[in-house]
Amino acid sequence: MNEPPVLRISELTEHIRAILEGSFPAVILEGEISNCRPSSTGHLYFTLKDETAAISAVMFKGRSRFLTFTPRDGMLVRVSGAVSVYAQRGTYQIIAETMEEAGTGDILRMLEERKRRLAEEGLFDSGRKRKLPFFPKTIGVITSPTGAAVRDIIQIIRRRNPAVSVIVCPAPVQGEEAAAILVRQLRIANRFNLADVLIIGRGGGSLEDMLPFSDEQLVRAIAASDIPVISAVGHEIDWALSDFVADVRAPTPSAAAELAVPLLDEIYDAIETDSSLLEREIRYKIERMRLTLRSFTPESMELRFRKIAQPTLLRFDDAKEALLGGFSEHIRQMRNRIALLTATLEGGSPRRILARGYAMVRDAVTGKIIRAAGDTEPGTSIEIIPAEGRITAQVTTIDGD
Repeated sequence: MNEPPVLRISELTEHIRAILEGSFPAVILEGEISNCRPSSTGHLYFTLKDETAAISAVMFKGRSRFLTFTPRDGMLVRVSGAVSVYAQRGTYQIIAETMEEAGTGDILRMLEERKRRLAEEGLFDSGRKRKLPFFPKTIGVITSPTGAAVRDIIQIIRRRNPAVSVIVCPAPVQGEEAAAILVRQLRIANRFNLADVLIIGRGGGSLEDMLPFSDEQLVRAIAASDIPVISAVGHEIDWALSDFVADVRAPTPSAAAELAVPLLDEIYDAIETDSSLLEREIRYKIERMRLTLRSFTPESMELRFRKIAQPTLLRFDDAKEALLGGFSEHIRQMRNRIALLTATLEGGSPRRILARGYAMVRDAVTGKIIRAAGDTEPGTSIEIIPAEGRITAQVTTIDGD
């Protein structure tokens, strides 16, 4: 049995190159962009994927500058080009010559629909977002404990303010289990009040890598957090639904650390500046008070008091005179009225009437007043009461006329 010849890796790669590049000199692929990263040289590196497979792709600067849109993760595009083998890495890729939009990718479509639904519930409203504390004592960081993001955050916090403590709540930042662990760590931080501010995030990655930060349960947990949350997912061009629900969105984890912790030197400068302004203002007010007090001698104080009190005293005097005058007039009127009533009563007094020569006649036995001749009869004893004394008589005759 003949053994196959021993080949060098470069020889095998050349065979594969010849087969692939010869078999697919020109292809048109439709797929979803993932892990799209423009290079500083102008080249565009990305991955094209569908439900079950993926292929690396590159569009060089000479072609990418003619694009009429900005490629982003999750976009569905149609790419024409040639298959090429990258010998240094032993991989194959497509060299894109042209690229055009073909719609919205499945992942991006799912995220947009979830974003719309959660926004309708009010989870992204700016009115529910809280301000970060000016001087936090402890920062909680929910991220991978081995990633570059946590190292950058700790380093920046230590540099900006060594007095601030950092608590790392470890959690995976990609994969199927990542979202559930991120939610659990967020709830634990709130249950035990571990920090004044929470930073949740990760470094850069593909759209698929950052899916845990768009998980619906994580979005709701951030919205329910009693501790203010900063979302710091990926690089500045990346986004996740946690960015929209968090109290503050930071473009990178490093920026999140800068937003969460003020510079200690700036705080000292602000305190010193405010102290100087406060001291200057106090001195100014004291000096004004001294100048004002100089004009307040005992004589001037008495004069000022008199100027203030004199109008009031005059009003009291006027009111007293008016009150006394009113009482006097009322008393005079009452006296006149009493005199009139007295005269009226006295004018109707029986004694006054009798004093004018009249007399009162009554039956001596019954005491009934006799007002007419018909009220008595001959032989009846009667009493005649003049103004003074009493006369007893007997009726002898009655004249009815």
